[in-house]
Amino acid sequence: ICNGCHHANDLRIDEGKLQHKCSFCREPTPSTEEDCEKYQRKRIEANDPAAMSQKGIELDKKGDYKSALTYFMKAAGLGDAEAHYWLSHLYSDGLGVEKDSRKKIHHLEEAAIGGHPIARF
Repeated sequence: ICNGCHHANDLRIDEGKLQHKCSFCREPTPSTEEDCEKYQRKRIEANDPAAMSQKGIELDKKGDYKSALTYFMKAAGLGDAEAHYWLSHLYSDGLGVEKDSRKKIHHLEEAAIGGHPIARF
């Protein structure tokens, strides 16, 4: 949905005329961690690259770099700039993969082309 529609919904929620729901799936916002994980799995199964990147980031922060790599690779294959940015870090530091400066630069360039603000710097 466009930013205007999202903003209009937020105004209706603030006025109490509308229950807070996800702008994309129209489901109520998850209230527990378990519900959040359920919705994230659902989005990943639907090939949502943003959900895949988010899962990859969560796994990266836990130190599970090989699993994070899997999610980042799939999301990057779907054109997600955030996933390309995180892949550049994995290849730069050799986390879950061998260090590879060519792949690091490739993914950093793809992230920049995709509009990632830090990669563009």
